[in-house]
Amino acid sequence: MQIILLEKVANLGNLGDVVKVKDGYARNFLIPTRAARRATEAAIKEFEARRAELEKAAAEKLAVAQALGDKMSGRTIHLTQKAGVDGRLFGSVTNADVADALTRIDFKVVKSQVRMPNGPLKTVGEHIVSVAPHSDVVVDVKVVVVGEVD
Repeated sequence: MQIILLEKVANLGNLGDVVKVKDGYARNFLIPTRAARRATEAAIKEFEARRAELEKAAAEKLAVAQALGDKMSGRTIHLTQKAGVDGRLFGSVTNADVADALTRIDFKVVKSQVRMPNGPLKTVGEHIVSVAPHSDVVVDVKVVVVGEVD
């Protein structure tokens, strides 16, 4: 399906690009999230008429994300989980746990913005986790997992 992107989409394209994607990806994700529209003649003309407005909105989103990234960089989060005597956690620390901890200290972050390159954290200690409030803004946050022994 041919679509026109209404915002930057990672690994796909920038604002205004006309790209071909699988039908399900367009119907189930891109169009409902208002990240894209079908690339019909009328849609392309309407996009060109609104291009300046959409670019301004995209620039504002980027500025907000950069401000959040600047405030968040260098932060350390302390999380407590039940652990054994050898330092392994009985569960794991997931991206949802990190997002909740960041939200508690006034950073509006959803779990899909937290990137854990090696999967969930399963050991006690310091770990580096990436947080991406925007596709162009990626910030590293230190997560310190403290073991709670019964």
